[in-house]
Amino acid sequence: MRVISGTARGTKLYTLDGSLTRPTLDRVKESLFNIISQEIRGCVFLDLFAGSGAIGIEAGSRGASKVILCDKAKEAVNIIKKNIEKTHLEEVTKVYCNNYEDLLNKDFLEKPDIIYLDPPYDTDFAYLATKQIIKNDLLTKDTLIIIETDDIEKIEKQIQKLEVEKIDLRKYGRAYLIFLKKK
Repeated sequence: MRVISGTARGTKLYTLDGSLTRPTLDRVKESLFNIISQEIRGCVFLDLFAGSGAIGIEAGSRGASKVILCDKAKEAVNIIKKNIEKTHLEEVTKVYCNNYEDLLNKDFLEKPDIIYLDPPYDTDFAYLATKQIIKNDLLTKDTLIIIETDDIEKIEKQIQKLEVEKIDLRKYGRAYLIFLKKK
């Protein structure tokens, strides 16, 4: 797994061993950042289920002004910190070893412009996190929420109950990217 573009382009990232995480495929990551390329420079990017930190680090490499990475697993946070050091993105990144609920209850100095949610596929965390993001008023009219999932029907059914609208949907093998904005 490598950083695709930006200041850290080509840097090989450390990954987590085992089956606890599922890294986003490079083709999905590349497509994602092609879609959101105009929104990255200067944005505040929140990677809520960060794993190795590859998505948030890619955002930082491409010019995000602030990247917030969160994972509840200490092993994941250690890998994220090593990857941040390796890519020299310490000045734009902040790493939290928290579960998503606790992080979303923190007082942010500024609201995220882009929120990336890639929780374990067999959970309701994407829906629950989106619900909490709305409840905690972390969205502006321009904030983009991106959910990676393999169960599009379940997620679409769940998000119908929320004050968000789907603005785009992309499929890459078994993975889907759902793009949401505030209604």
